[in-house]
Amino acid sequence: MSSPHPYSSAPTKSFWSRAVASNWNPEDLIEADGFLLRRGDKVVSAGSCFASNIVPYIEQAGFTYLRTEGPHPAFRDLDPEPLGYSKFSAEYGNIYTVRQLLQLLRRCLNLFSPGEDRWIIGDEFVDPLRPGLRHRARSDREFQVLTALHLQKTREAFEAADVFIFTLGLTEAWASRLDGTVFPACPGTVAGSFDAERHEFKNFTVAEIVADLDEFITLLRRHNPGVRLILTVSPVPLVATATGGHVLSSTIYSKSVLRVAAGEIVKLHRGVTYFPAYEIVTGPQAPENFFESDRRSVSRIAIETVMRTMLAHCEGGQTQPIAGQETQPKHDTTAASEMSRLIAEAECEEVMTDPMHRANGNASIPIL
Repeated sequence: MSSPHPYSSAPTKSFWSRAVASNWNPEDLIEADGFLLRRGDKVVSAGSCFASNIVPYIEQAGFTYLRTEGPHPAFRDLDPEPLGYSKFSAEYGNIYTVRQLLQLLRRCLNLFSPGEDRWIIGDEFVDPLRPGLRHRARSDREFQVLTALHLQKTREAFEAADVFIFTLGLTEAWASRLDGTVFPACPGTVAGSFDAERHEFKNFTVAEIVADLDEFITLLRRHNPGVRLILTVSPVPLVATATGGHVLSSTIYSKSVLRVAAGEIVKLHRGVTYFPAYEIVTGPQAPENFFESDRRSVSRIAIETVMRTMLAHCEGGQTQPIAGQETQPKHDTTAASEMSRLIAEAECEEVMTDPMHRANGNASIPIL
């Protein structure tokens, strides 16, 4: 008689035929000790597109999304900022790479100051780390005051968070050759100008991303010891790649690297959970309508599936839409109108790398 093998006692979810081909339930993917979110938690998020799109659902379900920074009083009567700067806990906008996230925290703690910290365009002072800001400083002094206030408010968010959600978006980035400062967009696409002698392309490896995330978590917990983290990977493909290869191959490489890095960090740190938004939206079990016709914009039904899955693992979280609001999650006017379109727009600093996209009139700000 043969001895039982390891698969003999494996749970149902371990078998493709029983957990994917049939009886598929995205909630089975969650591996968390306790609730992802608890009642009373102050939630802070950052990252690429998914980081902003989960916010209305979190608020609608009754959880507290912490906001420490809003428009400066001098700009409150002007048009709102584009590019998602106001969608997060502080106005840092989309953070596409882990190096960019670590850099932001280090700046908040006065541990790093970029050498290339401003671009002067006409009579405006442009922040290279928030290049799409519509409301720009008009003097060195004003720039310094606004930047210092922004970093103070961002630090307050980091230090007050009970849960920090970070969506890993890209491995590709552009950096300063001077000191390694990572920009959210290639200089010259949103603002400024590209200079090959000053700017270089980076495509971060698993080892680099793990090291950056490890440093970020260690540094964050030095100032906020009890913070829990939720990591997820954005399912939104790259708009363009600077590798010279095919954008599809570059997308698969990028997302694979990010997924592996997230898994390594979960092993290294307590209180860090991986949430599988990427797998839910892009896995072979996902229906075709999880993406729009451009095969890049994630559909509303996909977003809602992801959020139902997350909220099912939160304390008292609603797994169904609130009655009377089935089609409009509570959020600001823009975010509530076309959730599927918002995914692409939330990454529009990245979108600006595609000249065809700009030529088709999809850019929300001028190219400077």
